[in-house]
Amino acid sequence: MKTDLPRAVLLGLGLFATAGAVQAHDLSQDEALRLSKEGVIRPFEEILPAALSRYPGSRLLEAELEREHGTYIYEIELLTADGVVRELELDARDGRILKDKEDD
Repeated sequence: MKTDLPRAVLLGLGLFATAGAVQAHDLSQDEALRLSKEGVIRPFEEILPAALSRYPGSRLLEAELEREHGTYIYEIELLTADGVVRELELDARDGRILKDKEDD
């Protein structure tokens, strides 16, 4: 499994925004770092390995931190070894996978 962790960390801190997110607020890198330092969320580099291990050989395509209905969520897209793009949502407090679906 090949990963560029520093790049993944930056991506996970909200550098990419998605259009049309319903009731979601994308957080800036500064906000994400503050929340992590305050212990409100776990650092992305702690959560990413579990998501990648769900699909061995996968690569991170995109990641962001959002606040959705009062919950902090890491939303990531992975490219699996089979060439399928998966969208996962993970609870930023504990890394629990909230959603895992094939991206359309």
